[in-house]
Amino acid sequence: MATTAIHTTEQWIATNTDKIYWPDEKYTKGDVLEYYNQVYKYIIKYLKGRPQSLFRTPNGIKGFSFFHKDAGENVPEWVDTYPVYSESAGKTVDYIVCNNKKALQYIVNLGCIEINPWSSKVSNPDYPDYTILDLDPSSKNTFDEVISCAQVIKSILDKAGVKGYCKTSGATGLHIYIPMGGKYDYEQARNFAAIIAHLTQEQLPEFTSLERSLRKRGNKNIYIDYLQNKIGATLASVYSLRPKPGAPVSMALDWKEVKKGLHPLNFTIKNALKRIEKKGDIFLPVLGKGIDMNKALKKLNA
Repeated sequence: MATTAIHTTEQWIATNTDKIYWPDEKYTKGDVLEYYNQVYKYIIKYLKGRPQSLFRTPNGIKGFSFFHKDAGENVPEWVDTYPVYSESAGKTVDYIVCNNKKALQYIVNLGCIEINPWSSKVSNPDYPDYTILDLDPSSKNTFDEVISCAQVIKSILDKAGVKGYCKTSGATGLHIYIPMGGKYDYEQARNFAAIIAHLTQEQLPEFTSLERSLRKRGNKNIYIDYLQNKIGATLASVYSLRPKPGAPVSMALDWKEVKKGLHPLNFTIKNALKRIEKKGDIFLPVLGKGIDMNKALKKLNA
């Protein structure tokens, strides 16, 4: 494959950096590498110690794309990996763990525009650092409806005495992260997210759904997805590029920004770094000590 990295234990060389990844905007693979070089000091906090599911788009956003989990036999010895036995594959899969800039560059050189880390670390794999609500609109939903859904979730979290943190998905939705601090297993974290999702859907029955099947929920409902909270499931990291038109970035938001007028393409490869440097890493509390779930549930039931 043309995008395979050339590497030895002493050096690493990026390949095909002039390949066009965004035909309309003319952004290249080299532009992607440069973006991650610049944003590295911010994004590494959300990658270090976490297995990566590689979403590869080696021929750009209009080319063939695929998920790739196994690092393979040719992974350089300086890239850390984490072995996980896969029952479906019937073998051990070695996930890449992105612990430094060189590893991130290697992942990007494989054709990954988007970076997808686990919610847990290899040091505590069954206990996620956060739980996630993924607001995934259907074709007839407006982004203002997605915003309204996020605002209702915030009001529910406020009642629970819990701080959630919102980011653009970099596509058509929003992601809301709730810190767990590695204190609860995936099932407990998912169940908490499910409660928030059900309470939200009860308030917005006219355009939200908890039905995973698009055929069953129809094209007028936002899917409030809490089922992504399981070991090995991934979403695009905060500050990750997305292989979408316009080269959007999944951007951390202040809640005061989650209002009418917000648009995913407000944040792109061209302006994301400047914004992050100006506002600082406002998403960092996601990696904090986490909520007290029992206290939160008592407040919701009060």
